[in-house]
Amino acid sequence: MLDAIRWDTDLIRRYDLAGPRYTSYPTAVQFNSQVGTFDLFHALRDSRKAQRPLSLYVHVPFCANICYYCACNKVITKDRGRAQPYLQRLEQEIQLIACHLDPTQKVEQLHFGGGTPTFLSHDELRQLMAHLRKHFNLLDDDSGDYGIEIDPREADWSTMGLLRELGFNRVSIGLQDLDPAVQRAVNRLQSLEETRAVIDAARTLQFRSINIDLIYGLPRQTPENFARTVEEVIRLQPDRLSVFNYAHLPERFMPQRRINSDELPTPAQKLEMLQRTIEQLIGAGYRYIGMDHFALPDDELAIAQEESTLQRNFQGYTTHGHCDLIGLGVSAISQIGDLYCQNSSDLNQYQNALASMQLATSRGLLCNADDRLRRAVIQQLICNFSLEYADIEQAFNIDFQGHFGELWPQLQDMAKDGLIELDRDRITILPAGRLLVRSVCMVFDAYLEQHSRQRFSRVI
Repeated sequence: MLDAIRWDTDLIRRYDLAGPRYTSYPTAVQFNSQVGTFDLFHALRDSRKAQRPLSLYVHVPFCANICYYCACNKVITKDRGRAQPYLQRLEQEIQLIACHLDPTQKVEQLHFGGGTPTFLSHDELRQLMAHLRKHFNLLDDDSGDYGIEIDPREADWSTMGLLRELGFNRVSIGLQDLDPAVQRAVNRLQSLEETRAVIDAARTLQFRSINIDLIYGLPRQTPENFARTVEEVIRLQPDRLSVFNYAHLPERFMPQRRINSDELPTPAQKLEMLQRTIEQLIGAGYRYIGMDHFALPDDELAIAQEESTLQRNFQGYTTHGHCDLIGLGVSAISQIGDLYCQNSSDLNQYQNALASMQLATSRGLLCNADDRLRRAVIQQLICNFSLEYADIEQAFNIDFQGHFGELWPQLQDMAKDGLIELDRDRITILPAGRLLVRSVCMVFDAYLEQHSRQRFSRVI
């Protein structure tokens, strides 16, 4: 079974290092200011010539309230009027990007993230979707994966009805924790009833998929009260679950400075929370996809993993990794062919660039041959928990064991420890290593030692 996990506390303690989440390789830490709009236009032209399908990510940065744990790029404001000038610039960006693509390139995937996308009014959401449909080839037959992140405190039945009408068929719901003491400690008061109402609406309106986000390691959490949250969530029967490890990095993320570090659970308690959560979810029939993600067996992610077609990009695990990803909005990241590029993360800089009819590209990276090779290796390991040497050798014209000979002692140590199995034809991540797959991928990361590990969260 692909979802088989063996919990080994000693192994976890030894390999629970800080490292990237590998939504890309090379990671965003490698991005530099040498990449600009010329590179983006060149990549868009190549996408147009190849007629590659598209995945659109639209970033809406606004939130009415601050959640202390949050590390996202956001703007906290009660002034709903701030959305309108941003939307004007976003629409300019949509127009500038779209004119370099072919109108027949299909948008197979669309995702609105934030911030809180439903910070926008119903009219603003209609206006934005109409503009996207005008400039991109959005599908009208409900066959695309069109998702949006939902804060249940900012959505009701009429909001859900509007989203369905606009073409969204997937929702991702932020929940984090149901315990009132934990919610007060992170400034996110959200009742089970509010969450259930949004899920009921999504089911009634025939949204295709519901994802719920949880976080373990928050202040005032205990293994007992988090287990109760997981129990309640299982009763809600989401199609997918993301269970994230809270990384307390107050030196990098200012809102986290409002969290009392004395109230954070101990590392041992966090491990117990994760172990219990895995047992609860597997016991309830969920498959462990990897990297904090669980899905029901009939979910597309679980099926793709069974068929070894699962992929990973800046939106996490996906079945649309073959698409060129176009990021729109402040801080949004694009991956087009071998180009990664990111818009400015500063709202004023983003808006000022577009006010001058210039794109807001601020940094990025163009992958070289070694990057492409290592990216393929990491993708195979992190998505499928196995790697066939022959697949990589054929694609990149190398001898796998010869090319990565200097890494073999590390891999052999991992094999002795029971994380992986090394044989003549393949690397297999064993059940005891699946929770630690990031640690295995880190062996193949050529850039990792150049950077402080403090930039990354721990594996567990």
